[in-house]
Amino acid sequence: MRYLILAILTALLMAPAAASSSAPAVHMKDDAYQPPSLTVDAGQTVTFTNDDDDAHTVTATDGSFDSKGLDTHGVWRHTFAKPGVYKYFCELHPFMKGTVVVKAANS
Repeated sequence: MRYLILAILTALLMAPAAASSSAPAVHMKDDAYQPPSLTVDAGQTVTFTNDDDDAHTVTATDGSFDSKGLDTHGVWRHTFAKPGVYKYFCELHPFMKGTVVVKAANS
């Protein structure tokens, strides 16, 4: 029964990411964010997925967001409401750095 519940929960968590291939996404692979820079419209949600063997975080350099630890296959989503440049890094591997550029919607 426990495995059935886990399978259902996993399917539900993975469904939104699979439903739209055009949704903005960043993957953590080989100790790097891929892509390292992403441009989105204000109000869009970015999905961060850990495809690596190591745990990683998505932590804003200004402290405005933090995913906490994401284990392998971990997924975290963040909605970028305001235009600006958001730099982030992995607290566990500070050499990992990324940027999300948020532009005003419809610009």
